[in-house]
Amino acid sequence: MALKSSNKVDTNTYEIEVTIDADVFTDATKKAYLKQRKSIQIPGFRKGKATQGMIEKVYGENAFYEEALEIVFPEAVQAAIDEAELRIVDQPYDVDVKTMSKAEGVHMALKLTTYPEVKLGKYKGLKAKYGETEATDEDVAKELENMQNRNSRLVTVEDRAAEMGDTAEINFEGFVDGEAFEGGKGENFPLELGSGQFIPGFEEQVAGHKAGEEFDVNVTFPEEYEPSLAGKDAVFKVTINEIKTKELPELDDDFAKDVDDEVDTLDELKEKLKTQISERKAETAKTEYENTLIDQIVDNMEVEVPECMFTQKTDELVQDYGYRLQMQGIDLNTYLQYLGQTMEQFKEQFEEGAKKQVYTALALEAVAKAENIEPSAEEIEEEYNKLADQYKMEADQIKAAVPESQIKNDLSLRKAVDFVVENAKKA
Repeated sequence: MALKSSNKVDTNTYEIEVTIDADVFTDATKKAYLKQRKSIQIPGFRKGKATQGMIEKVYGENAFYEEALEIVFPEAVQAAIDEAELRIVDQPYDVDVKTMSKAEGVHMALKLTTYPEVKLGKYKGLKAKYGETEATDEDVAKELENMQNRNSRLVTVEDRAAEMGDTAEINFEGFVDGEAFEGGKGENFPLELGSGQFIPGFEEQVAGHKAGEEFDVNVTFPEEYEPSLAGKDAVFKVTINEIKTKELPELDDDFAKDVDDEVDTLDELKEKLKTQISERKAETAKTEYENTLIDQIVDNMEVEVPECMFTQKTDELVQDYGYRLQMQGIDLNTYLQYLGQTMEQFKEQFEEGAKKQVYTALALEAVAKAENIEPSAEEIEEEYNKLADQYKMEADQIKAAVPESQIKNDLSLRKAVDFVVENAKKA
């Protein structure tokens, strides 16, 4: 097996010619015969007992050629790709078999989609704004408010009408043109007014009524609603059974100790929250700063990306999402049925993110190549050990599951980000 020629015929497209020696192809026809003989029957022989020569005599010498080519094709093509030093991103296509016989072997031509060439623009001396990293008193106050809400309790209101923010326990039934419709009825439903659970206008009309009142709510279904109801006027007969309001705990030392057993006073809780919020803001600022710099590199570079790379990344993101659903005991197809979406509609949500990831990887890989950035053997070993700790596995198990080339590439991209940041300026 050998590479006969390799020629670039278009952007990201190469045509190569590959030859397979006669003895290698002949051996492949024997393997094809052994694979197929049990299903072949010819006169004078029991099924599966005919010799290769007899079968070829009856059906022609090329009886096993197609199967034989399938056997040798992957190894032959990969060897030619390696010899041509090409990095491909999709399966070979436009395969043209010029000659194929046991006497002459195989001579074929095929096309390959190759990894795109990146022409870097400016990637050093970039400028970007670095966000705030220190928590403010307002940040701490907002976090305390959230903690109060999480630790609140609902208490019954008897002396006033329902207000936005209250939870009204209601019975309701909806009618369109005087007819009740499916799914439009509920009893003892706890509706938080202002939550947006019901269609626009419904919750606002419940507000202002007291427990025990019966009244009508007039609304119009949105145009993007369920087709049988979209755009139609509806009347809901509503009864309020009970009104509850949220009672927040007092912000004092007891509250602080209740929500965090590592502090004794409200002041200590505030200081702890300030530190935690500052750490989060610092991490967010760092990530946004890096992303802004990388976006500039992407904008500055020139590259034509094969569409298949975007498709592959989209499929990868969808697959990862499916794995995460499985961890929660949910099947992706069942999830799509719940959403009322086809797989194609679902994939569309990932396409923009997939393109961004592809462009980012191309940019960082080009930077790593331009600056000869490579991880050391020690860094690669350290990464394997980190993964082993993360997944509670032995390092050798991780090495068997994750190729070193993947670890090396991931580390190179991270180091490229570090290089870009070190050579950038904060605006």
